[in-house]
Amino acid sequence: MKLYGITNCDTVKKARDWLTSHALEYEFHDYKKQAVDSVQMQQWVAHVGWEKLVNRQGQTWRKLSDLEKAEVKDNASATRLMLAKPSVIKRPILEHLGKIHLGFSVELYQSIFKDIL
Repeated sequence: MKLYGITNCDTVKKARDWLTSHALEYEFHDYKKQAVDSVQMQQWVAHVGWEKLVNRQGQTWRKLSDLEKAEVKDNASATRLMLAKPSVIKRPILEHLGKIHLGFSVELYQSIFKDIL
């Protein structure tokens, strides 16, 4: 299992704490420090869609110009933005058993791991 996010993000911290407190081993990938390659990004886009991956609630999105926001309209343009500005990627992203889960809530993680808790 692999958890993607940014180290100083509060939601990522909650997800990491939850996984640790439930003794679930995972690999953490800080996509701001370690980046995300284009193949990985394309896989995420194919699985969940760029609309769900681009965090339009965050500061990075809000700081974009109106023109930059308007240019994000399809897989290719969204992928370019997320690769250039990884802070705009929704977080955390959890890859587990071939599935991709976005965000964190206790209820979401309980449902993901219901068979092993």
